[in-house]
Amino acid sequence: MPAVAGMFYPSSEEELRKEIERSFLHEIGPGRLPTRSRENRRPPALIAPHAGYMYSGPVAAHAYLQLEDRSVKTAIILGPNHYGVGTPVSIYPEGEWVTPLGKIEVDENLAMELAKLSDVFSLDEMSHEREHSIEVQLPFLQYVLGEFKLVPICVLDQSLETSIRVGEALSEILRRRNDVLLVASTDMTHYEPHERAKEKDSKAIAEISSLNVDGLYRVISEDNVSMCGYGPVAAILHACRRARASGAQLLKYATSGDVTGDYSSVVGYAALKIEL
Repeated sequence: MPAVAGMFYPSSEEELRKEIERSFLHEIGPGRLPTRSRENRRPPALIAPHAGYMYSGPVAAHAYLQLEDRSVKTAIILGPNHYGVGTPVSIYPEGEWVTPLGKIEVDENLAMELAKLSDVFSLDEMSHEREHSIEVQLPFLQYVLGEFKLVPICVLDQSLETSIRVGEALSEILRRRNDVLLVASTDMTHYEPHERAKEKDSKAIAEISSLNVDGLYRVISEDNVSMCGYGPVAAILHACRRARASGAQLLKYATSGDVTGDYSSVVGYAALKIEL
């Protein structure tokens, strides 16, 4: 069941659809609603923020607009574990996830396949009970894609070694399947002045754009970048690099100050895609 419906996004289906549409049409958003085409190309990997929709929804919309002409059977979403509860890397193993837009079936077969590929994963529900970083991505996916299956992965251990191990397993899935969407859920710098946040985040985004996992960890350490989902991002960068992707494209960067007008203490948000 949802943990943050009614807080990060509306709890009613009608209001949630309106809020998602406002995100797409917002002046910081892409400026149009997605359409479904018949092209059904392979999905890119995406990096998207996970704050309340009024703050980060317009930036997230840039990422999810990329799926309007793509074929997605299963979305593997990696999000950081903000609460420190559960296992180091937790796959939710079976059942359904519920949002105000309906139920999403967990892809049990793919979850088991991933768990068999590496012992870095645990099959665990407790890690996910309170966590919002995966949940807030789901209504956008439901709005754009309609039906799809889900593999949620909650990441507590964001060390470089663990991220590489997760990325190795994900790269094998990309090799076997062309209908799987990877999403890394992260916000960028937290609670610093707008210009300082933008400066720090631009350095991290430069490393992400070149799929440089080591460079991302170096920037986070040297510049003290308070990016909360660097482990999920690094895992997906490594997987995409092994899949011979050439780089990531920045779709949109903004901060909470661009929404509220208060630039004294902001959170940064970035949307990127990696074509495979």
